[in-house]
Amino acid sequence: MANFLSNTFGRLTGFLTGGTPWFKLPPLLGLPKVFSIRKKMRSDNLYDTGKIDPIEVPPLGKPGERERASRTVDGTYNDLEQPRMGSAGARFGRNVPLDRTTVDSAALLTPSPRTVSLELMTREQFQPAESLNLLAAAWIQFEVHDWMSHGNNDKDMPFEIPLADDDPWPERPMQIRRTRHDPTRRPGSPSPIPTYSNTETHWWDGSQIYGSDLETQIKVRLGVDGKLKLGSDNLLPVDPHSGIEVSGVTGNWWVGLAMLHTLFTLEHNAICDRLKSEFKTWTDQELFDRARLINAALIAKIHTVEWTCAIIAHPTVVRGMNANWEIIRKSKADHHAAPYSITEEFVAVYRMHPLMPDDFTFRSFSNGTIVEERSQPDISSAHARELMTKFSMSDLFYSFGVMHPGAIRLHNYPRFLQLLVRADAPTIDLAAVDILRDRERGVPRYNEFRKLIDKEPLKKFEELSSNKDWVEEIRRVYNGDINKVDLMVGLYAEDLPEGFGFSETAFRIFILMASRRLQSDRFFTTDYNEKTYTKTGLAWIEDNNMRTVLRRHIPALGPVVDKVDNAFKPWPKK
Repeated sequence: MANFLSNTFGRLTGFLTGGTPWFKLPPLLGLPKVFSIRKKMRSDNLYDTGKIDPIEVPPLGKPGERERASRTVDGTYNDLEQPRMGSAGARFGRNVPLDRTTVDSAALLTPSPRTVSLELMTREQFQPAESLNLLAAAWIQFEVHDWMSHGNNDKDMPFEIPLADDDPWPERPMQIRRTRHDPTRRPGSPSPIPTYSNTETHWWDGSQIYGSDLETQIKVRLGVDGKLKLGSDNLLPVDPHSGIEVSGVTGNWWVGLAMLHTLFTLEHNAICDRLKSEFKTWTDQELFDRARLINAALIAKIHTVEWTCAIIAHPTVVRGMNANWEIIRKSKADHHAAPYSITEEFVAVYRMHPLMPDDFTFRSFSNGTIVEERSQPDISSAHARELMTKFSMSDLFYSFGVMHPGAIRLHNYPRFLQLLVRADAPTIDLAAVDILRDRERGVPRYNEFRKLIDKEPLKKFEELSSNKDWVEEIRRVYNGDINKVDLMVGLYAEDLPEGFGFSETAFRIFILMASRRLQSDRFFTTDYNEKTYTKTGLAWIEDNNMRTVLRRHIPALGPVVDKVDNAFKPWPKK
């Protein structure tokens, strides 16, 4: 009956609104259109790469009580019937037909990714995202580290990128490492369809804090009362070899990540204290497992109803995301058309590096005055720990709360990322890497991508953007061929609907996959109940948000965060 009413209302809405885009309609009419798009994509845009060159994997044994009742370190047993689904090492899926993901080797370096970077990405002047604060930029990297990593490939010869004669790149040729081979593929596989596997779990399980393997999890755990390790100063321990904090995932480390990893390690331990006070006989393992479930669910809630509603501050999206969070937790797990996984296209649309500024201002929380200014290299790696000890948490979070990230647009790529010097790897132009990665992994270029997600392809460059200068630049770089425009370029060039921080084309993948990460996970659906979480745990998730987490662990921030309705929106300056 519910489906009949939903379908009837959807048809009626379509009749009343005609071809008007959903984002130009009031929420009552726009939301059914969004749900209709998502329903179609659930049937048309989920593809299982496990069907390509399948290999025999020894079956896992039947789950024990702990596997049934809590998250495992490697993501196995989330689906009890398909226990390897979504686990660390499982393949990335696809949102486009598998036969449309083959790689055109002849066009892999055309136009040169370096040319695209220099001509279309270079930040000539910082374009701020004035509706957001810098916590929004740190947050998405914090989350991405939970969801995905392709790993490193140090075995194969790197790509050599063509450079113009006047290119200032310090080394010739420019080299970019290839994506790590999928270890689940057989050598000499005849299939030309590329597949890659995830080194992290695919689930929304807080693995950036807890790790995706037992060795890492042992390093972060205290071993007492379910807690994670913190020093007497309430900061994360430091690896003496790297000078970087110890946590589940610490790649591309900078002070923004250090702040959030510390904050949610504190939150985990606070949950443990609350559980310990009520369940006095629970072991360290029982306390850890429940606290992880609760902390991971709170992080997912914050992302769904706070971060998303800040970066896409459209009334239809805000209403839809809140409804999503409420409805899905009362439903049963459902994988729709394919086994659950993060997809390559999801990875592609989450390339949001323009959010990062090149320069950072640190302020005193007590009076708001500027204390220090630094560039990105001086807040990264071991410098993060220096800042965590030099400034209080209230100083750091206040500084981020009043700073803006960059807008996700052309000509706003961080300059430092176009010449990223790394101690343990070759210097890279990350914008060029981003462009090459989509091509290498068989992600369709922009116009083809639009067609495959049921959007009209563009017939001419002028349809891409109202910015005439950008249109001419893109036309020149792609030699007048609209079908050669890279996905990332098209996403950054699109005119944005009101309130949007990224393109509506990217949002199509978002509305499919954001719901799927919740809907497929039994700990957010079938097993979202008091038996799994406890009554106390469910209340913790229900009663808390990013502002309450900040108030709990940094009480001085209370009067400031109370003045905003969303912690990712700009905070008032003193």
